[in-house]
Amino acid sequence: MDIIKELTASQIRTDLPELKIGDTVKVYINITEGSKSRIQMFEGTIISKKHGGIAETFTVRRVSYGVGVEKTFPVNSPSISKIEVVRSGRVRRSKLYYLRDRVGKAAKVKEKID
Repeated sequence: MDIIKELTASQIRTDLPELKIGDTVKVYINITEGSKSRIQMFEGTIISKKHGGIAETFTVRRVSYGVGVEKTFPVNSPSISKIEVVRSGRVRRSKLYYLRDRVGKAAKVKEKID
């Protein structure tokens, strides 16, 4: 196992901010369509983080036109150009799957005031 950690240590990204559950983030993704490339933003709340090391992923949820949309991003993916933390949320659990059943203001996460 230590050999795998040594091999993947150079591929782990250090330029991204610390991501916490409940944070509202903007994820900028490089999209390639044919020969054209562009950057697309996905803004939402982080509802889960899984795994660790090179295989770490996080799931972002937002409601778009009344439909809930969730995307799972690998943290160390080269297709992510940058991540911005818009606001940090105050939560008391590690997975926010209960937000899937909430609608409107009930689906909001309180903001952490430092």
